[in-house]
Amino acid sequence: MSEIKVVRIHAGEREERTTTTGTKAWELFAEDAEVIAARVGEDLKDLSYELQDGDQVAGVAIDSQDGLDILRHSAAHVMAQAVQELFPDAKLGIGPPIENGFYYDFDVETPFVPEDLEKIETRMRKIIKEGQRFSRRVTTDADAINELQDEPYKIELIGLKGSGNSEDAAEGASVEVGAGELTIYDNVRRNGDVAWSDLCRGPHLPTTKRIPAFKLMRSAAAYWRGDEKNKQLQRIYGTAWPSKEELEAHLFRIEEAERRDHRKLGRELDLFSFPDEIGSGLPVFHPKGGVIKRAMEDYVRQRHIEEGFEYVGTPHIAKEGLFYTSGHLPYYGEGMFPALDVDGMDYRLKAMNCPMHNLIYRSRQRSYRELPLRLFEFGHVYRHEKSGVIHGLTRVRGFAQDDSHSYVTKEQAPAEIKHLLDFCLGLFRDFGLDDFYLELSTRDDSKPDKFIGSDEDWAIATKVLEDVCVDSGLELVPDPGGAAYYGPKVSVQARDAIGRTWQMSTIQYDFNQPSAERFNLEYVAPDGSRQQPVMIHSAKFGSIERFIGVLVEHYAGAFPPWLAPVQVQGIPIAERHAEYLYDVARRMKVAGLRVEVDDSDDRMQKKIRNAQLQKVPFMIIAGDDDVAAGAVSFRYRDGRQDNGVPIEEAIERVIAAVATREQV
Repeated sequence: MSEIKVVRIHAGEREERTTTTGTKAWELFAEDAEVIAARVGEDLKDLSYELQDGDQVAGVAIDSQDGLDILRHSAAHVMAQAVQELFPDAKLGIGPPIENGFYYDFDVETPFVPEDLEKIETRMRKIIKEGQRFSRRVTTDADAINELQDEPYKIELIGLKGSGNSEDAAEGASVEVGAGELTIYDNVRRNGDVAWSDLCRGPHLPTTKRIPAFKLMRSAAAYWRGDEKNKQLQRIYGTAWPSKEELEAHLFRIEEAERRDHRKLGRELDLFSFPDEIGSGLPVFHPKGGVIKRAMEDYVRQRHIEEGFEYVGTPHIAKEGLFYTSGHLPYYGEGMFPALDVDGMDYRLKAMNCPMHNLIYRSRQRSYRELPLRLFEFGHVYRHEKSGVIHGLTRVRGFAQDDSHSYVTKEQAPAEIKHLLDFCLGLFRDFGLDDFYLELSTRDDSKPDKFIGSDEDWAIATKVLEDVCVDSGLELVPDPGGAAYYGPKVSVQARDAIGRTWQMSTIQYDFNQPSAERFNLEYVAPDGSRQQPVMIHSAKFGSIERFIGVLVEHYAGAFPPWLAPVQVQGIPIAERHAEYLYDVARRMKVAGLRVEVDDSDDRMQKKIRNAQLQKVPFMIIAGDDDVAAGAVSFRYRDGRQDNGVPIEEAIERVIAAVATREQV
C-alpha cells in the first residue's frame, strides 16, 4: 500500500494527515458518533468513500442541514423498502428529503389508508433494528435498465438523464440520477444478503440503525413528475430527526401549528371565508375580519405618510402593452391572468403596481430636488397561481399590497434602502414580530435569459443591497437565483411565536424599468443634464391578506387589543344589568373603542366562556353592587379579574392598552 496525504477538517480545524490507499472516510472520524457522512471538496460522500491523495475531507454531522437531508433521504429508502415488502406490486417513484422530513411516491392499485401507514412504520422499525448497510455501487444505463425492468418510473428517469433533463424531471428527481455516474444503493443485511435496492445518487447513512427517530405523517395523491397529465401516484410523507426528543418537539410544533391554523380560526372567529361561488384563492372578509384589515390599513397608511410617502391610486386593469414595456409579460407572463377583450383591445388584470407608478412619475418633468420621490398605494393585484399552491390567506389569487416605489439618484439608493429596511422592521415590531433575518436574492448567471440588464448594473445593485444588509447587523442568508428579472432583492424573514419563518417585506433594486428601453424615466440633474433614476420597490406586508393570515397564526387568534375586532365584551350578571352595561359601552364607543354587550339568555359563566372562545381581550362584568357603585368587574383574557373598578378607570385601562399596542 502506498501513502497518501489528506486534509481532515473537523470543528473548524484543518489537520493534514498521512494515511494509506484504501483508507475510508469513516476512519478519519471514528471518534465522533455524530458524523454520518463526509464532504470531500464540494461533494457529499458516504463514510465508506475511499480517500484519494490530496482530498480535503470534512465530517458531516447528523444535526447539520446536510446531515438532516441524508438522514431523511435514508429514511425514505427504508420506507420504500417496507412498502415493497408489504405491497410487492408497488412501483417506485421518487423519494427525496424535504423541509423537516421526506416523502416517497408509489404506484399502487389502492390508495394507502392510515392502517397501512401503521403497518409500514412497524416494518420500518424492523428494518432499522436489523442494521442493514447502505451500499453504493456504480452501474451503467443499460445494466440499470435491465435490473430495474419492473420499475417503469426509474427507467424513465434514466432516460431523462440521458437527455440531460433529469434536474427538471420532477421535484426531487435529482436525488435519483445526477449529472455524473449512475449508481444504485443496496440495503445489505449482516449476512451479506441484499434485502432491497434502489436507483439513487446518495449519499446515505452507514446503516439503517443510524435512523434514531422517525414517524410517517400522512399519504396524499401526487401526479408523476408534478404533471396532471401523468398518472396519479400515492405519496407518503414522513419525518425523521437525530433524537426522539427532537421528533417529539417537531410533532408538538405541528400540533401547535394545527391549533393556530388561520383557516380554522378564521371560521371560528368569523373573520373571513373562501366562497366557492367567487373562486379559488379569492377571500372575502367578514365584519370582524374587516375591522382587523381596516386597522392595519389605517395604521400602515399613516406610517407611510410619516415616512415621507405620497398616497396614489391606480386601476385594476391596463392595456396589455404596458406590461410588455415593463417586461412583466415576457418574464412573468405565466403569473398573470389571460387577456380581457375590451373594445377589441387586449387588457390585463394587473399583477403588480410598479408600471402604473412609473407612469405617474413620467407624467411631468422631474427635478433632482424632488428625489427621493416616494409613491405608495394599497394596490389590489391578481396573480394566476396554480390551484395546488393556493393556501388560505397565505397564498391567494387576489390581494392588496402596501406597495411603494422610491425614485432616487444612484447616490441616494443606499440611504433609501436603509430607510425602507428600518421602516419595515419597525412596522413588524409594532405588530408583535421581533425575530428577523434577511435573505439576499441574486441573479443566476447560468440562466441569462431569465434576467435583464448588464453585468455591471447587477453587480452595483447587489453590492448596495448587501452592504445595507450587513450594516443592519441581522443574519444574512444568500438566495442564489431568487432575484426578480429586473434586479436583486432583499426580503425580511420573520419568525413567529412557534419559531416558523415567514417571508415578509421585500426591497428590490431596479435599474431596468427606468431605462430608456423601458419607461425612459428621467430627472433634471443640478448641471441641467437628464439622468435616469433608480427605482426601489418595497412592499412592507407583502400582501395584507397574507400578513393577516400570519398574524392569526402568530397570536393563535388572540390579537392584541389595538387589533382585536371586539376589544371589550360587556357581560351582565342578570338581565336587569344589561342596560347599565349598554350605557358603559356607549361611553367606550365615544372614546373610539370596539365594544359589544352579551344580553343573551346564557348564564354568566357561559358568557365568559364565549368571550374567551372569541379571544376578546377585556370583559367588563356588572351586577347589583357594580351598578350601585358605578363600577365594573374588569376581567382580562388570561382569567385575571379586578373587582369594583370605577367605570372611568376601566375605560382608561382599555384606551391605554390600545394606544400603547400592548400584547395583552
